[in-house]
Amino acid sequence: MKSNVFVIRRLVYMIPVLFGVMLGVFFTVRLIPGDPIRVILAGRHVTQEVREEMQRDLGLDKPWYVQYWIWCANVVRGDLGRTIRSRRPVLDEISCKFPHTIELVSFSLLLAIPLGFGLGMLAALKPNSIFDYLATTLSVIGVSMPAFWLGLLMLLLFSIYLGWLPTSGLVSIKVGLKPITHFYVLDALLQRNLPALGSFLFHMIMPSMVLATIPLAYITRMVKSSMLDVLQEEYINTARSKGLIEVKVVFKHALRNAVIPVTIMIGTITGLLLGGAILTETIFGLPGMGTLMVGAILERDFPLIQGSILVFAVSYNIVTLLTDVACQIIDPRASYG
Repeated sequence: MKSNVFVIRRLVYMIPVLFGVMLGVFFTVRLIPGDPIRVILAGRHVTQEVREEMQRDLGLDKPWYVQYWIWCANVVRGDLGRTIRSRRPVLDEISCKFPHTIELVSFSLLLAIPLGFGLGMLAALKPNSIFDYLATTLSVIGVSMPAFWLGLLMLLLFSIYLGWLPTSGLVSIKVGLKPITHFYVLDALLQRNLPALGSFLFHMIMPSMVLATIPLAYITRMVKSSMLDVLQEEYINTARSKGLIEVKVVFKHALRNAVIPVTIMIGTITGLLLGGAILTETIFGLPGMGTLMVGAILERDFPLIQGSILVFAVSYNIVTLLTDVACQIIDPRASYG
C-alpha cells in the first residue's frame, strides 16, 4: 500500500516536471540559428507570398504563446505534431528509431553491470591486489576518456586496420529482416531469422562497448565503495563468528545491503545513457534517435526536436521511478519519506 501511494505521488509530480521540460525545449529549439522555411526551400527562389503561405501551413505565423499552447494541447492528446520536411507524424518517426536506441542502451548495460559488479566485488574483497588495481585503472579510464574519442580509436583499430568488425549500420546489407516491432532482436526471433540476429549482435559489439565504458567505471567504483562499507559492519562480523562460510556472508548478507545504492546509480546512469547514445549512434552510423535528432537539428525541424527531447524526458522519469520501486523490492525497509 505504501509503495502504491509513492508511485501515484511520483506520477503526479512528473506532470509539472514534463510541462517544464516542454516549455524549456520549446524556447531552446527556437534559439537555434536558421529558418526552417529556408531549409525546406534549399536555396530556391520563391515569392514572399509563397513563404507566408508555408508559414501558415506550418503554424509558424502565430505568436509563440499560441504555438506553445497548441503544442501542449496536442501532446496531451498523444499528438506530437508532424515533421516540417516530410510532414509525417513525429510519433511515427520516433517509434521507428527509439527501439534501436533502447537496444543499444540495453546491450551496454548487459556489458557494464556484470563486469562492474564482478570487478567491484573482487576489488573490495581483495584490496591492494591486481583486481583492485585493475578496477581503479578501468574506472579512471572510463570516466576520463570521451566516448567519441574511444569510438574513433576502436573504429581505426578493429574496423580499418584489423578489419574484424563493421564500421557502421545495424545489420549487413546481405541480410533481410522485415520490421515488425522495430526491435531487431525481437523481430529476428519472431521471424526465426538467425542470420539477421547474428549480424545485428555482431554490429552491436563496438557501439555497446563504447557506450558501456562510463557506466562500467561508475558501477565498479560504487560496488567497491559500498562493499567496503558493508563489510565493516558489525552484523558481518557476527555472521562470520557464527561460522558461516565466506561466500554466504558476502552474497547473502553483504551484497544485499551494498546493492541498494548501486541500483539507484544504475537507474540514474540508464537515464543518462539515453542521451549519451546520441553521440555513439552518430559515430557508428546507427539509425537510432541520435541520427534522427542530428538530422532534425540540421533541418531546423522544430516539432521533431521537441518530440524527441520530450520522449527522452519521459523515459528518464520512468527509469527513475522503476529504480525506486526496485529498491523497495530489494529492501522493503526502505522509506520513501
